[in-house]
Formats: sequence, C-alpha cells, structure tokens
Amino acid sequence: MWSITPYIYIYIYIYIYIYIFVVWCKRTDELVDGPNASHITPKALDRWEQRLCDVFEGRPYDMYDAALSHTVSNYPVDIQPFKDMINGMRLDLRKARYNNFDELYLYCYYVAGTVGLMSVPVMGIAPDSKASTEIVYNAALALGIANQLTNILRDVGEK
Repeated sequence: MWSITPYIYIYIYIYIYIYIFVVWCKRTDELVDGPNASHITPKALDRWEQRLCDVFEGRPYDMYDAALSHTVSNYPVDIQPFKDMINGMRLDLRKARYNNFDELYLYCYYVAGTVGLMSVPVMGIAPDSKASTEIVYNAALALGIANQLTNILRDVGEK
C-alpha cells in the first residue's frame, strides 16, 4: 500500500498559499484586462492598492482577501511586489507599446517578476541550500520575467 509521507501536507499547504497569490494576481489583472477594463481609472487602482494595504493589516473585504490576509500573516511576505504589480496595471492603462527593452523589462518586472518575489517566502529556501537569499530572489525574479517575455512572444506569434 502506498503511504503518504508527512511532507506531502507541507506541499499541499504551499500549493494552496501560492494559489491564493495566483487568485490575487488574476483579480488584479482583470481590472485592466477584464470585461470591465474600459471603466477602470487610475483612481480605481488607487482603491485596489488601499484595499491591498488593508489586507496586509488584517482587514479583508471578502473571502479572497481573507485568504490572502491569512497567508501574509503566516509568512514573511513583503507588500512591495504586490504594489509593484498594481503599478504595472497603471502602465497598462497608459501605455500599449514599449520603445526599448528597458521599458519592456520594467513592464515584465511589474506584471510577472513580482509574482516570483511574492512566492519565495511561501515556497521557502531549503535549509541545506548553498544559494544565498539574494540569489534565490534574483532567480525567482528572472523566472517571472522570462515567463512574461515568453507570453509576449507567443502573443506576437499568434497575431
């Protein structure tokens, strides 16, 4: 008979907590790319950012916020990557084209590199890892940016 090791429960929790981040990111993206995007203003993003601050301070608005609030209260999650993602949505409201790679890279950081940075505190770093915390965060950032660049290339190829 196959037995479940105690570690499987840790991985299940990590999966759930990461999924909570995914839900928040999707909700944030839907503000500027969803069906109501034409009605979204910079003020709406300001309200979303205030709501995020409330979530980090333990004042959720709904069950999704409550799940995120629970997660950030249990892990050393920094609010800055979340705020940076909202800044990326502000860019989406103003700009559709990037003139050089530096502008594109910044956009990729805002909308995808931030996801890597959000995830590290929950996923953790193996105790026996020889990589420094800085190296792990840089790798997570690079992976997020690479994923976004890949998505952009795929979208260009489809058009």
